[in-house]
Amino acid sequence: MNGTREVVEVSRDIPATTVPYGESTTLPAGETVTIVQNLGGSVTVRTPFGVLLRVDGDNSDALGMERDLTERAVTLHGKGPFSLDQVRAALQTVYDPEIPISIVELGLIYRLDEVMQDDGTRLIELDMTMTAPGCGMGDVISGDAQRAILSVPGVDEVEVNVVFDPPWNMSMMSEETRLELGLL
Repeated sequence: MNGTREVVEVSRDIPATTVPYGESTTLPAGETVTIVQNLGGSVTVRTPFGVLLRVDGDNSDALGMERDLTERAVTLHGKGPFSLDQVRAALQTVYDPEIPISIVELGLIYRLDEVMQDDGTRLIELDMTMTAPGCGMGDVISGDAQRAILSVPGVDEVEVNVVFDPPWNMSMMSEETRLELGLL
């Protein structure tokens, strides 16, 4: 379910994050919400007041959904030795909570490097941006990116830097995404 508009009743109080402001809140038991998207290990819901909230996949059961936290790691990594392609595949499972498009397809990934450290551990460095400098979801999305990268076998550490130079613009989206959004 990624584009359906199912209406559900919240079965217990659950933590949530306001979209796009990134503020912590609680979605109370008994509230009726509409599921806007269920992608990348989180669920975006709309309250009756029109507020968008992001709910972590760990709490999807309170929305009547099965807990399926394996989406990020499902056969992304393939077989064989580590490669940055595995990391890119993991990042494809991280979605903007407002629109059903991965951060890779949105063009939010500016730099992705593997650094072998002196102690033999592998550090992945990631420079990424947000669609707007004031985006309150920066910490949430960068945290999702970090968790996705850490799910790749052979990754020991991740350093995510949110940068705004160069400023993001719509031309950074993949051509497929611009076509899907009607921007071509």
